[in-house]
Amino acid sequence: MKHISSNELDLESGKLDRNRERTLPSGRVIKVHNQALLSGLAYGLSSCSMILINKFVLSSYDFSAGISLMCYQNFISVTIVSVLSLLGLISTEPLTWRLVRVWLPVNVIFVGMLITSMYSLKYINVAMVTVLKNVTNVITAVGEMYLFKKHHDSRVWAALFLMIISAVTGGITDLTFHAIGYAWQIANCFLTASYSLTLRKVMDTAKQVTKSGNLNEFSMVLLNNTLSLPLGILLIFVFNEVDYLMTTPLLRLPSFWLVITLSGFLGLAISFTSMWFLHQTGATTYSLVGSLNKIPLSVVGILLFKVPTSMKNSASIFFGLLAGVTFARAKMREKSQS
Repeated sequence: MKHISSNELDLESGKLDRNRERTLPSGRVIKVHNQALLSGLAYGLSSCSMILINKFVLSSYDFSAGISLMCYQNFISVTIVSVLSLLGLISTEPLTWRLVRVWLPVNVIFVGMLITSMYSLKYINVAMVTVLKNVTNVITAVGEMYLFKKHHDSRVWAALFLMIISAVTGGITDLTFHAIGYAWQIANCFLTASYSLTLRKVMDTAKQVTKSGNLNEFSMVLLNNTLSLPLGILLIFVFNEVDYLMTTPLLRLPSFWLVITLSGFLGLAISFTSMWFLHQTGATTYSLVGSLNKIPLSVVGILLFKVPTSMKNSASIFFGLLAGVTFARAKMREKSQS
């Protein structure tokens, strides 16, 4: 856990980061208000947009090279952050071998999280993905209990139980059920929970091996995305995506390049906002906001991609979203009483 100064309050205790000063490379000092709230809103918007555009690329375009898409998105993020750093608009830490060794384990989880998300979206509709992602909250809560000795009250566990029921009933009533897609999504839930649980600890350790003793969000984005490229390229050959890329006509469509480039910019946004938000709060609040933004995401996903649904499946999706809201309220009440 990061040190909380006198003018910086943690959202995990039910409060907001009121005022925080940031120093630009030019030496100019700016003050950012309510960073926990702003980072949460930015994370929610960018994550919803990212899921929708990835679903559009993988399903509407029927693009079958999810790892290559991830690498392209991460390459765009590295390029943009590097250019901004060279222009002096942002400051980033130099990538040293000591820093790479500390960060590599969490980066492997990061790559696995992105790849499993790509493959699950290929086969599952957005609404069911959002319901199944509730399982991440369950894994995160259990992980916090065993790793950080953090106890949750009965209302939280009741909400988590509802999430499990909603995921099971949603899968049973899903008219577009795909076993492979569900397997990828379950793997994604474990990796996402592992990422949120380990990232914050790794951030604190990484600060100790940097030259400045600090590691800002841009440095973490650059580090995460840079390290993901060699691993991603290796996986492209392992999963034999090269042959597909050589033959697909999609790479000759300007509109396709426009869409995946936009997804690259969104990839940078979600990389930055997720680290910013987790840095300001904690793993459970990170998952909590992820639950709340599923409500508009599910509705838009059903309407935009014209997903066939039944009354039972719609009820299961609504039940899952309601479980997410119940979890959010229970967590807020738990924080206010602690």
